[in-house]
Amino acid sequence: MTNEQFMKMAIEKTKEGIFAGQSPFGAVIVKKGKVVASAHNRVWKTCDPTAHAEVNAIREAAKELNTIDLSGTVMYTTCEPCPMCLSAIHWAKIDKVYFGATIADAADAGFKELEFPAKELAKLGKSPLEVEDGLCREECAALFPLWKNAGLSRSY
Repeated sequence: MTNEQFMKMAIEKTKEGIFAGQSPFGAVIVKKGKVVASAHNRVWKTCDPTAHAEVNAIREAAKELNTIDLSGTVMYTTCEPCPMCLSAIHWAKIDKVYFGATIADAADAGFKELEFPAKELAKLGKSPLEVEDGLCREECAALFPLWKNAGLSRSY
């Protein structure tokens, strides 16, 4: 499968979350071309502010692979990881993360993210994590109006 196909899986997972009443974020973790985890944001359902899609996917991948060391994996996430998620991705030793929409796109939709670019944070922290932006950005950014039009948005 291609990077675009994996991101489209993250987009579909996001839509699943939107229609379950959650916010518009999704992530997929892949190892050796096989999806090992797929998750959407579950903050509201669980009343857990750390239940972002990326963190949920890491939890699922660690359980599936029976290890906290996710070396050799790649994450595809529909939005630029916030500092909490980027730190979790680093600690899980994921090799690379691709994201679609940007923190600015999320802010335009009403999310109050810490506006610190993921690439810069990884570089400043001397993380070996590779961060690639812009994969399917338009499709990922379109998830925000889908969420708003579904009438499921809540204020942050």
